[in-house]
Amino acid sequence: MDFTEILGYSAGAVTSLTFLPQVIKTWKEGSAKDISLMMFIIAATNEVMWIGYGILKNDWVIILTNVIVLIMSVTMIILKLRYK
Repeated sequence: MDFTEILGYSAGAVTSLTFLPQVIKTWKEGSAKDISLMMFIIAATNEVMWIGYGILKNDWVIILTNVIVLIMSVTMIILKLRYK
């Protein structure tokens, strides 16, 4: 693995953690009243497009990063609907 791949996977790991604090906070508090549903719908749509792009480019950094962020986006959508 060269420096470029290490940098890509490292950046992907940090990006993957983007929504984690919000997911944890929402889960613990059992409230999503201040969460924008539309923001997470847009984020999930964006992640699906990035995954498609990653598949077409055969780029595992893009695919894995965006699958993880998609899972967190969908989790937030579910929590928002559940705690409505």
